[in-house]
Amino acid sequence: MTDLNARDTNSDAPMDSHDATGDGGTRIGVDVGGTFTDVALTVDDRLVTAKVPTTDDQHVGVLEGIEKACESAGIDPAEIDGFAHAMTVSVNALLERGGAETALVTTEGFRDVLEIGRQDRPDLYDLEAEKPEPLVPRERRFEVDERTTGEGVERPVDESEVRDLAATLRERGVEAVAVSLLHSYADPANERVVAETLREELAVPVSASHEVLAEFREFERTSTTAVDAYVRPAIDHYVGRLVEEADDAGIPAPRIMQANGGIADPETVREHAVTTTLSGPAAGVVGAAATVDDDDVEGLVTFDMGGTSSDVSLVRDGRAERTTDAEVDGIPIRTPMVDVNTVGAGGGSIAWVDAGGALRVGPESSGAQPGPACYGRGGTRPTVTDANVVMGYIGPETALGGEMTLDVDAARDALEGLADEAGLDGALEAARGVYRVANATMTRTIRSVTVERGHDPREFALVAFGGAGPMHAAALANSLSVDRVVVPRPGGVLSAFGLLAADESYDAVRTVGVSLETADTGGLESVYDGLVADVLADASDRDAARVERAADCRYAGQSFELTVPVDDEFDAATVAERFREAHERAYGYAMDESIEVVNLRATATIPGSEPTIRHEGEGDAVVGTREAHFPGTGDEPQETTVYERDRLAPGATVDGPAILEQAESTTVVPPAWTGDILADGTLVMTRTEDEGQ
Repeated sequence: MTDLNARDTNSDAPMDSHDATGDGGTRIGVDVGGTFTDVALTVDDRLVTAKVPTTDDQHVGVLEGIEKACESAGIDPAEIDGFAHAMTVSVNALLERGGAETALVTTEGFRDVLEIGRQDRPDLYDLEAEKPEPLVPRERRFEVDERTTGEGVERPVDESEVRDLAATLRERGVEAVAVSLLHSYADPANERVVAETLREELAVPVSASHEVLAEFREFERTSTTAVDAYVRPAIDHYVGRLVEEADDAGIPAPRIMQANGGIADPETVREHAVTTTLSGPAAGVVGAAATVDDDDVEGLVTFDMGGTSSDVSLVRDGRAERTTDAEVDGIPIRTPMVDVNTVGAGGGSIAWVDAGGALRVGPESSGAQPGPACYGRGGTRPTVTDANVVMGYIGPETALGGEMTLDVDAARDALEGLADEAGLDGALEAARGVYRVANATMTRTIRSVTVERGHDPREFALVAFGGAGPMHAAALANSLSVDRVVVPRPGGVLSAFGLLAADESYDAVRTVGVSLETADTGGLESVYDGLVADVLADASDRDAARVERAADCRYAGQSFELTVPVDDEFDAATVAERFREAHERAYGYAMDESIEVVNLRATATIPGSEPTIRHEGEGDAVVGTREAHFPGTGDEPQETTVYERDRLAPGATVDGPAILEQAESTTVVPPAWTGDILADGTLVMTRTEDEGQ
């Protein structure tokens, strides 16, 4: 793991690392992004990376990436011992509304809970703001006559009514069913009857809320269950197909990254499809946490800029911060996941001029096809990547992904058109504007996870990765007064590398809703026993699993909770003390008021082992110079040294302005910055003086 203060010149020192598949030997991680599919392959202590365009059928690009990496490493795919994978199947289905024709079965009188939601508007002062359409339209939402309260079943469900409903659903041709009955988190008896009967009668997947999210809050529980049903056929088809293709190639079955930052076997994610939402961004944060030590800083701000979007998260005390309160395209999903903020500003984000004449960037992206204009694949609209080409950060000789050459004239033509529309003086001025707007958008996102949560970004290190992240990182750090930027050696494919560093992880939750002062400790321990059994049931090695317990607590009368750890024996006084400390950290104060225990949680983790890789660097790293433009340095370009990053030996120092090229990414070291190469190949950039923006 990288020590941010080190200038270690020992080129034989391996990265002190951590393994995701749980297997030694030859392992591969493949992350599917919106524009590129990234591959990280470890063979003994060698790291081989690859990047291929993402395909419409994602498994095709995955196999192409595996073949390319194996060819570069000189091995046969059948020699791979472990395969970990992150994908965008579920999030794409949500964003593009391309999921299954889903039906919802709920308690009589609660048919419209998905539509009513919390009765709040997306934007309080926007009178024309519209909520996203529910995943399940009203004509496919059905009611059953039953009643369950927080105390248990009051009126049992009639099984014959459910069988009649099954016939209706069959006639409607539904492809998946979500079942979410009132208060089923407290007593799932009625919901279990409905779900099991529908499974007997129908040949489609059925998601039951007590299995997906045994937690109170009707809207969020129903929404999460609907998401699970909506994406489940797509996940089942994709994962099943990938398992077959891998088997045909002699590759082990893929272990899939979940949103919580842990991997799981294919059958588990096929049964719990909602856990794959935001799989890829989680892998990147895990990779950052595994490769960079945050002991001497407050934490790490992870910045992953790909082709379609940028993802920002925090790592503190060596662990990615998690949340259970997330949304995708306005749809609540309450499953444990790495807390990632995403903004539509990536390398392929399209620049445009709004009705008021202001320059905007994103969220629309050029994707992999046709891609930015500079790709030479027919794209004509200007993108952030085109701006980076015109500013000189990416040169005409640069081969993206190791093989895709660039059309500089096409990039310039696209930006000339934007300049005419925006009233700017030529392609260079337009490129500078696109660069500034994109950086401003990403800076706001970083502030949202730091300043807006009470953290001082100056106390953090910025870890930049993704195909475009290292190009923009120093400029973002300047605007945030951050003094250190870290670019891991596999920075262009860090999400893929993070898959090799992930633990196996499973979560379970149950609502109890009791006062901490009067709670029956024995009853709470009984609930914990059930939760622990649930998370261990999916674990590949129960004996190796580490189980952690937690509780969601709040002051009586509050609407939302904070999660605190719970020891092996539940002690009310300890839980109360931890909650008050957590409340003071989050809100700046604590009270002596009554505390409620709302939910109990359990997590089972089987630690992985990071791949051990070596970096030596050899030969002359300088490949030439080119003119590049930097913010705050005037209108004239600066002669900038271009390096082949993989040839920079441990202990090497690079003074800005400089550009470090790799097959998967490009790093920009601006004037007033210095970069040091550490033993594992990590680049640590340090700001030597303030630079204008």
